[in-house]
Amino acid sequence: MAGRIPQRDIEAIKARVSIAEIVGEYVQLKSSGVGSLKGLCPFHDEKSPSFNVRSDQGFYHCFGCSEGGDVYKFLQKIDNITFYEAVEKCAQKISYQISYEAGGRDDGLNRARLFAANEAAAKFFASQLATPEAATARDFLTQRNFDKSAAEYFGLGYAPKGWNNLADALKAQGFTEDELVKVDLLVKKDGRSYDKFRGRLIWPIRDSSNSVVGFGARKLYEDDPLAKYVNTSETPVYHKSQVLYGLDLAKKDIVKERQVVVVEGYTDVMACHLAGIKTAVATCGTAFGDEHIRRINQLFGASDLGSEVVFTFDPDAAGQKAAMRAFESSNKFIASTFVAVGPDGLDPCDLRIQRGDAAVVNMISNRKPIYEFALDQKIAGHDLSAYPGRLSAATAAVPVLARVRDLGAREEYVRVLSSKVQLGADEINRLLSAELTKLRSQAVQTARRGEMEPAVPRFEDEVPEFPAPNLNDPNTRFEQEVLAVLLQFPDVWKAEAMKQVCGELFATPAFVVIANSALQSADSMNTPSWLEKVMSITPEPLHSLVRALAAKPMPAIDLYSARVYAEGVVSGAEKKILTRNHAALLSALSMLNPEAQSDEHLRIQRELIAIQERIKSLA
Repeated sequence: MAGRIPQRDIEAIKARVSIAEIVGEYVQLKSSGVGSLKGLCPFHDEKSPSFNVRSDQGFYHCFGCSEGGDVYKFLQKIDNITFYEAVEKCAQKISYQISYEAGGRDDGLNRARLFAANEAAAKFFASQLATPEAATARDFLTQRNFDKSAAEYFGLGYAPKGWNNLADALKAQGFTEDELVKVDLLVKKDGRSYDKFRGRLIWPIRDSSNSVVGFGARKLYEDDPLAKYVNTSETPVYHKSQVLYGLDLAKKDIVKERQVVVVEGYTDVMACHLAGIKTAVATCGTAFGDEHIRRINQLFGASDLGSEVVFTFDPDAAGQKAAMRAFESSNKFIASTFVAVGPDGLDPCDLRIQRGDAAVVNMISNRKPIYEFALDQKIAGHDLSAYPGRLSAATAAVPVLARVRDLGAREEYVRVLSSKVQLGADEINRLLSAELTKLRSQAVQTARRGEMEPAVPRFEDEVPEFPAPNLNDPNTRFEQEVLAVLLQFPDVWKAEAMKQVCGELFATPAFVVIANSALQSADSMNTPSWLEKVMSITPEPLHSLVRALAAKPMPAIDLYSARVYAEGVVSGAEKKILTRNHAALLSALSMLNPEAQSDEHLRIQRELIAIQERIKSLA
């Protein structure tokens, strides 16, 4: 019986706890005027901060998604916990002793007690590392160049081989069997209970607020039938998809250095930190996912200026597969992404053992952009000694280039790929153009499927998720501005220009779909139902983006200057398409034999002249 938390305690805890401190454990906050703090909203994806915290008044509000409330609501929302669990978490933060009353809720869950049980277990394991039985665990650490001070710094411990050593020790401190089961320290099976971790080296896993939420345990003995690593299962206080090992130690340095190094295991985190790479973290027995990305983005804050995420992977097949998964998610970071591979495929721990701290630092310093790494992965296995193999390698690699939003960077990677596969840049650009056309077609088809079956999408054909547009890329920002003008000032568009721009300009998946919806709604332009018609065709996941574009402020002081600005944007969009077409025709012209293909050569020359004249007319 947990009992009821009296209202006086609820109010007293809220009055004493700092909402800025609590929120600051999840969001990097910066001053935004008197009494106000601002950061990236943890409840929706955004690149510019719209999440505000008012410390003096004890509430938060996001102008982007309209989430808001007090400190309890924030914790309920972000940790997916109940109101009473949020109160208990705040109480634990300020060491407030709640005076539970009889009656009320009976959920058998007191988060403060669960955190305390984990903390007590961590201390027990740490004390056991010095015992004679733990000699094998100490040898394991010594062989990897981890001394006693390293073990103490990371809080390492040892779980004795006995069935109930931990349970007996914690029960003696007043913890119940149910509490120990809830945090997965104790396992109940066939009417009996026993310690989950036995005969293993133990790493305590802490959240960003330094509370122990779970444990990782490494096999030490050959007769241990379980996997090499066993981790805490999901509990009320431990969710592996949200936890990064080492974040409690790395958090300040990540914010300061604007860098996070993602490694593959506990010993790699230790090796990096001890070598001086104090921004290293690792996932806990799970793949690097969206929640981890969101957490890192929040630490970086609103600007990606100089921020970088460096992944390290083992050279085996599993490591390369993980690297490609990281590449697929790289556009979700508000930072540049890199891959660091150790010499001879050594991971940070083995590299430190064999070549010392400096080698680990050099490994991270010699990182390469993740796009280049992905190109190498796509090219691997192709025979580059002959043209068919080179063409096959280029064809496999161009989808990587298609994901690069920054046009300047894309041009550089075209040159990189051209060099790697020994083909001309024109040939790479031809393949890239075909890939981009295919992607645009797929986006349009996706939109049409959403239009045909909007009511009940099938599980095997769900409306897809669209990645948030990367507004740090100037090309994407221009696409956003063009769509905003199209939605807000449809009357400044000529039908021909609209058709061309909507069909050819956009590369950002979400914008491609919205542009296609606008094109299908052309008969409603200049009518009050224009925006409503566009919304009715656009897939529901993009409705909020359409509304945001329709409400985007124009850089103008009055309606007249706004219309002048809109006309300029339309001209700029037309000019951009014409410039692209001009470059493509020049590339095609360079590949023709003027004598053998004189008619085609002359046709393209005439088209080039016409495009140049059109560009001049738009100037």
